[in-house]
Amino acid sequence: MILAWTLFLLLAGVIAVAGFWLSRFGDVIAERTGLSGSWVGLVLMATVTSLPELVTGVTAVRVENAPDLAVGNIVGACMFNLMLLSLVDLFYRPACMFTRASEGHALSTGYGAVMLAMVGLNIAAPLPEPALSLSLASIAIVPVYLLALRTTFDFERRRLLEPAEPAVAKYPGVTLRRAAAGYAASALGVVAAGLLLPGAALELGRQMGWSESFVGTLFLAAVTALPELVVTLSAVRIGVLDMAIANLLGSNLFNIVVLAVDDAAYPHGPLLSNVSRVHETTILTALLMNGMVTAGLIYRPRGRPAGAMSWVSLALIAAYALNAVILHRTPAG
Repeated sequence: MILAWTLFLLLAGVIAVAGFWLSRFGDVIAERTGLSGSWVGLVLMATVTSLPELVTGVTAVRVENAPDLAVGNIVGACMFNLMLLSLVDLFYRPACMFTRASEGHALSTGYGAVMLAMVGLNIAAPLPEPALSLSLASIAIVPVYLLALRTTFDFERRRLLEPAEPAVAKYPGVTLRRAAAGYAASALGVVAAGLLLPGAALELGRQMGWSESFVGTLFLAAVTALPELVVTLSAVRIGVLDMAIANLLGSNLFNIVVLAVDDAAYPHGPLLSNVSRVHETTILTALLMNGMVTAGLIYRPRGRPAGAMSWVSLALIAAYALNAVILHRTPAG
């Protein structure tokens, strides 16, 4: 048991260190290339930090023949990432997060809601499936994801073309080549530790005597989201708020694409037609949380109860907790 805890904490430590440098070098790349921090977080960082979900999902459907574990991990990670926005709000002290964040993040929450809704509809009412043995939602997910990236890129490009005061270079001694090399090395550290982390978590769960449902639905989703957590808090620490938010929302978009990959890897027919409808509860909660974040980005609340975090962030935590209680009381099936 001591060995299992040691391995788990060691991998978490590697992610913590590599995540800090990933955020810093990502900020340099954004500065040197003229890309926005939102775009770097949405694409570069989100893809890297979501690889544990990819490996875990494919392993679940191909090796363990556990489709519910794969789907539960993805939708649970999406909900967990949205809850992590409350931590961004807590640790970002200059002002309420929603007053400083770019409104463009609402595009990510909007597209994320569309993709989650397609998955939920496919689970709730399976339609006649195509000859490719893929769920209809999985076929539509990838084009919607590419459209989301294109739309967000166009929005950010228009925003960057608007007149603004000249920015002061934050990293005058770091070249783009050095930043790219540092980013690649940091990403390798996050990926290597992140890919080993789910297996270490499952072994730890077995040794601790935790139930499979707890490990799969709550613990595994939280563990595979650990890279997102570390990279996001590191981005907040160095003051790149939009990159931190984009990493979480971009990870959600990429995670749903991972669900399509899991579907393609599942050998027993369309994945979403072979899972429990209990996942609908988590999907509906994630849709509710997406709506809360979108409202916060547009309304931009200024108040912070007790000086801690906004009402939106408190509502996100409450929704996550409520979902856990509902899942605990809902029999699978």
